[in-house]
Amino acid sequence: MNQSNQSLNNWFLILAVLALGVAPLIFVPHGKFGGSDDKAKAAITEIQPEYKPWFQSPFTPASGEIASLLFASQAALGAGVVGYAIGVYKGRSKRERS
Repeated sequence: MNQSNQSLNNWFLILAVLALGVAPLIFVPHGKFGGSDDKAKAAITEIQPEYKPWFQSPFTPASGEIASLLFASQAALGAGVVGYAIGVYKGRSKRERS
């Protein structure tokens, strides 16, 4: 694959990711985008109201902002690891070709 096709493919991928992120905001303007934890808890209590969780989290963040910070940090760390792995494999394949 030549450089211009690869560049074009990258732009299509970027546009696709942006479209997937923006589409729900356009097509569901007043939707509630809650977390899956709340929906799972509601579904479990509906099926079995006397259900008691068998595990409690060892750490509860002091506020929602701290929970968001921890979640964003975890996502950034994961993205860094994935990006590093992609870079390593791309570097290896480039080295093998030359």
